[in-house]
Order: sequence, then structure tokens, then C-alpha cells
Amino acid sequence: MQIGVVYPQTELSPEPEAVRSYVRHVESLGFGHLLVYDHVLGADPEVHAPWLGPYDVDTTFHEPFVFFGFLAAVSHLELVTGIIILPQRQTALVAKQAAEVDLLSGGRLRLGVGVGWNAVEYEALGQDFATRGAREEEQIALLRRLWTERSLTHEGRFDQVRGAGLSPLPVQRPIPVWMGGNSAAAYRRIGRVADGWFPQVAPGPALEEAVEIVAESAERHGRDPALLGMEGRVTREPGDPAPLLEAVAAWRHAGATHLSVNTMGQGYRGLDGHLAALSDAAEAIGLRAPGLNPQRPS
Repeated sequence: MQIGVVYPQTELSPEPEAVRSYVRHVESLGFGHLLVYDHVLGADPEVHAPWLGPYDVDTTFHEPFVFFGFLAAVSHLELVTGIIILPQRQTALVAKQAAEVDLLSGGRLRLGVGVGWNAVEYEALGQDFATRGAREEEQIALLRRLWTERSLTHEGRFDQVRGAGLSPLPVQRPIPVWMGGNSAAAYRRIGRVADGWFPQVAPGPALEEAVEIVAESAERHGRDPALLGMEGRVTREPGDPAPLLEAVAAWRHAGATHLSVNTMGQGYRGLDGHLAALSDAAEAIGLRAPGLNPQRPS
């Protein structure tokens, strides 16, 4: 099981030196990947009252592809989007940006995608919130063609490409596409088209039900569910590491291939606070032990 971290961008300085210090320290602790969230825009709660979303106009978010272009030069971590809100972005542009990150990083991009929840962003980016699920599935098929074919023609419901292609192509052909989602429709879509997925529920009955839906959908479409990756998420809370270790064990038992440790929302102060929490987590988990991060990129 490969263990990485969730980049705590909402609670860290956006300055380049802080970013560099964080990722280099994370890598030195033995973590294998860095996962970032995606929001292009934040909603102003005064304009969109009552605003119930977890993020707003004052919440800091890096643009993942630009951010990863910087990280490609300063670390050897696998770079993971968890997730890019794909249907609100132009498909060909996402393909180009992802290919560039994959090339600059030497094949270390894992592209997590999802449909998102924020209609304010969709409106501002000129895309239809109501058709986001159907558009995402078409986009994934087109992305894979753009990453593997010199020239292609695609006449779809949402995208049209006529005799065009990317250059240069990525190192990974195609780049792995993982998916988020927490509905039966999303689980079926994951089974049909994804290389892996990010469950939004903890190990237990809800996860078991989700795994079953994903597996049934994969088999129905001639795919081997055993080949799908699964990434869980745990939080390093202050104090006793026992809950963290229990959560890690639960995800391992559930069959997770990857796991990310989150430190946001726990009161850690600044760069030093988050890194201290991750140092404690790495020691408690035993990241240097055999069998952990076996596929960490070099």
C-alpha cells in the first residue's frame, strides 16, 4: 500500500519556498505521493447566501497543473489530483496540461477526476452543471485518445475534435485516470471507465456496498475489478496516534492500494505544525518498514 499526503493548501503560505520546504520534507519522511484538491473559483458567501459549501472565496487553492509543473522540478513524489473537477474544464486543454505535467515529471502524474459540487464554478467557467456526469464519461474516453494517438477525430455530445492531436505526448500512454464520487451512479461509472477510485466513505458497510457496485459494473463491462486501484484517506489528529493506526489498518484490510494522510482542519499551525504532524504519522505508521510505498517513484 502506497502512502502519501494531502497537501494542506488551505492552511499553508502559498509562497514558493514554503511549498518547496513542505514537499521535500514530506519526501524525506518516506511518503510516496502528494494529493491536491481543485477549485478554480471560490464563491462569495454574501452573494450566494446562505452558503453551505466547505470552501469560499477566501479559501486558498493552487491551480493543480501549474502547481505540479513546479513540483516536478523539486521532488520525486507521485503527483495526484484528488480531484480535478473535469466537466467544468475544456477537455483538450486538460489533456494538454496533464501530458505536460506527466512529461516534466517523468511519468509521475495520476489524474484523479470528478464532477464536483459547486454550481458557482460551473457558471463562471461556462459549463453546464446539470450534465456534468455524462460529460465526464465522454471526456475520459477522449482524454485517453488524445494521450495515445497522433491525430484523431471525435464527434461527441460535448466535444468535437477533427484531425488534431497533442505533441509532445505524455510518458504514460495513457495517464492513469482515477475517479471520485459517492453515489451509485458514480460507482457504476468508476467500474466502467476508471483505473482507480477515491472512496468518500470510511471502511465499513458503506464502503463494502460501494466496492460491490464498482466490481459489478466493472465485470459487466468486461473489466477485472482486481485491477482497479483504491485510495483511502485518514486524518492525523493531535495526540494519541492509535486512531490513525486503526484507520490505516482498516483501509489495508479493505483492500486499499493507496492511502493519503490529511492534516488539515486539526489546528496545526503553519508549515512547522503540519510537518511535525506528518513526522509523527510517518513514525507511527512505520513508513520505512518493508511493504510500505513499494511502488514509490524514483
